[in-house]
Amino acid sequence: MTTPTRWYPDPAYRDDVHPGDPTSVRELDGLTVRKITVSAMNNCVYLLTCAATGEQLLIDAADDVDRLTGLVAEGSGRLDLVVTTHQHWDHTRALAVLLQRHPAPSAAGEDDADALPVPPTVRLRHGDVVTVGRARLDVIALRGHTPGSVALAYAEPGNRTHLFTGDSLFPGGVGNTTMPGQSFSSLYADVVERVFDRFGDDTWVYPGHGRDTALGVERPFLQEWRDRGW
Repeated sequence: MTTPTRWYPDPAYRDDVHPGDPTSVRELDGLTVRKITVSAMNNCVYLLTCAATGEQLLIDAADDVDRLTGLVAEGSGRLDLVVTTHQHWDHTRALAVLLQRHPAPSAAGEDDADALPVPPTVRLRHGDVVTVGRARLDVIALRGHTPGSVALAYAEPGNRTHLFTGDSLFPGGVGNTTMPGQSFSSLYADVVERVFDRFGDDTWVYPGHGRDTALGVERPFLQEWRDRGW
């Protein structure tokens, strides 16, 4: 999928990255976003660095701990929090070793917490807030891909919102709900009510795999997603 130019955020930022590529860096107001992918499944890993304090939050320690350690070093070198968007193995393979190398608190959705390789320090609920330095990110529970999947929303001061959605929202639809214990109806309802009904079209979406998108690109297809059931 090619994102229409009018939604594209910054010519210097590349959302289409692959394992082995250089880190893609995007400077926001108050926060730097670094994006890489790891593993044969092209898992996206995001490092958020507070511009004011240098504190750093890593989203999804998916794989390749050496690459993740290098990513942390590309920023300020410190690691202050690791957030896991959901329990699936491909998003957690490097979590235990990364936390051994960089002891830091960790956080995950309350209903996924017990399935993680490392018990999280903080169990997140819908409406919670996590911080990285002076930046605040709202926790949005998006139930259905897993019971405890969470997204993080950063409201750039005076500008657009940035959503880190794990495997709950992608270009072209919501995440997979074909396995036992998953629920399309639950995920679709949460994505519509907690994301599309809350945020504007210029909201940028950073998913757990592949390219980014914007809510304005996806919004016209919500009824199509509902009709097809995936």
